[in-house]
Amino acid sequence: MQLTRNDNVLDRHCSRRSLLRGTLGGALGVAALGNVGLTSAVPVASKKKLLLLFLSGGASQLETFDPKPDSVYGGPFRSISTSLPGIRVGELLPHTAKAMHRLAVIRSVNTGETSHFRGHYLLQSGRKVPGYPVLGSAVARMLANPDDLLPKYVTIRRHHPQAYTDVGDAGFLGPQYEGVMIIDGKPPANIARPDAIDAATAAARDQIRERSDARFLKGRLPRAIRSYADSYRKAEALMREQQIFDLERESAVDRERYGDHHFGRNCLLARRLLEAGVDCVKVAHHDWDAHFENFHWQRQRCLEFDRTFVTLLDDFEDRGLLDETLIVIMGEMGRTPRINYYAGRDHWGDAWSMAFAGCGIKPGVVVGKTNDLGTEVVDGQVDAGDLFHTVLAAMKLDPTASWNLGGRENPVVDPASSAIEEVLA
Repeated sequence: MQLTRNDNVLDRHCSRRSLLRGTLGGALGVAALGNVGLTSAVPVASKKKLLLLFLSGGASQLETFDPKPDSVYGGPFRSISTSLPGIRVGELLPHTAKAMHRLAVIRSVNTGETSHFRGHYLLQSGRKVPGYPVLGSAVARMLANPDDLLPKYVTIRRHHPQAYTDVGDAGFLGPQYEGVMIIDGKPPANIARPDAIDAATAAARDQIRERSDARFLKGRLPRAIRSYADSYRKAEALMREQQIFDLERESAVDRERYGDHHFGRNCLLARRLLEAGVDCVKVAHHDWDAHFENFHWQRQRCLEFDRTFVTLLDDFEDRGLLDETLIVIMGEMGRTPRINYYAGRDHWGDAWSMAFAGCGIKPGVVVGKTNDLGTEVVDGQVDAGDLFHTVLAAMKLDPTASWNLGGRENPVVDPASSAIEEVLA
């Protein structure tokens, strides 16, 4: 089902945003004050989860969700029909095509941003002003519960090249909400007790630490010491649950279904982490930055993504995770419609695509439209702030909430943005 938005969101935002940037940026200077309060008018009714599949480098919308096969810029690949009547996608996504009735696709993203570093931050924070938390960190803070022991936010990527994925996570929320980084599928360092220290010795050391903390607390402000003790408590819980990082516990059949490549293994690990109780997971899928031989690179990337994503979607539905997990597929930008001298597509921030699935999302809709060449949005334009707003709305988190930074209220969502109502259930 093709839907449209009635108003041009970016035009509506411009004058307000130019004013807001000047006033909100100064508030970030109080980030060093430590614990950031959260003012929310609506409590979280039921805890949701977030899975962000980040197509790092910028996937080509023309080879994926918004093909233009009859255009001079369309490239060599055909479009194929999908499970949504009248909606077509690129032929490199045959499995996704059969699952389109379960997705909500946005074909009209326009951020105007063509820098990898700035794009990574913008798409994950919904802001251009530096210092704000990215989606995983912000959602982890909004879902925080004092009894939680496992990490709230885990980010999974390969080791080399790191490229532009590490753009900062928690911002002014502080280290407590930084993403725990899983690199090449390996569990966090020092997660197991050293062989030279037996359980009895470790327990004795913990007792000494606890008594020392209790003595030091007398007559002092407790927050810092309790945060220090809390980090030990969470580290101990993670050590007890270290088997969640072990993919060998999955059957050979399941490992084969996800695919024997970084993205496949990382998506399987993401499923295990979310099932174990982690609230937010980001999986980076690399090498979409096809400045040369675009059609070769898009074929390779889509081959990995297509089968693995639908396998993940099927498993989430079968295991009851889909109703409580929001899946977001995005990158930092799209690719130019015009094909360059090296048969590549360059950076393009003016008209591209992304997709949602899972909790809070109305399945089987396609929002927005680009022109026949794919060079500009002609209907339903949205930007990064709208996407951030939509994620919170789908997860039933309060879009009017504010971060309390040293006594000053700073809105969690850019006030100039709005949720994309057409994709919300």
